[in-house]
Amino acid sequence: MLDAAAQVTNEIGYERLTTAMVADRARASIGTVYRYFPDRIAVLLSLAARNADRTSGLVLAEISHSSHTEWTAALHAGFGHFFAAFRTEPGFASLRYGDVLDLRPAVGALARQTFSDQIFDVLVKRFALDASAEARSAFESAVVTLDALAARAFARDPQGDPAFLDAGRRAAEALLAPHWGTPHGGTPTR
Repeated sequence: MLDAAAQVTNEIGYERLTTAMVADRARASIGTVYRYFPDRIAVLLSLAARNADRTSGLVLAEISHSSHTEWTAALHAGFGHFFAAFRTEPGFASLRYGDVLDLRPAVGALARQTFSDQIFDVLVKRFALDASAEARSAFESAVVTLDALAARAFARDPQGDPAFLDAGRRAAEALLAPHWGTPHGGTPTR
């Protein structure tokens, strides 16, 4: 059913998705959909969680790989998996982490913040980087900025507009340089 929801979301966006559309695409009864999901928001949240799990796992594995000798190389390789998800995961562009769903009252951390924290923790440990609250905040800002530019890159180009993807990479480096140094061994400026 999540595959069906992803396909419909990919075609018309999450705003217009209904449980009836999911049932129709999955060739299931509406009762079957409601057996697993109480409403359309539950479908969307489950799809977002699946997207986040799949992508986060790939990104974390990539940045942990021993072939990357600098934090920038590891981070850019991780970004590659994030960008690939826009190309290959139906519904990912609309519901990467589900943070677009305005659920009230808001509880817990945003999924994108959790994703950011996971990557930050791995990079800090692996490369002995600044783990201060300021560095963590800069890293989350870098992830939010990259996400926004990636969304723009894939808005009209299914392969992703390279100019926007490159701008996202450069922006992330610029936000992190004061804390972690510049690419290729530069030192932090503080």
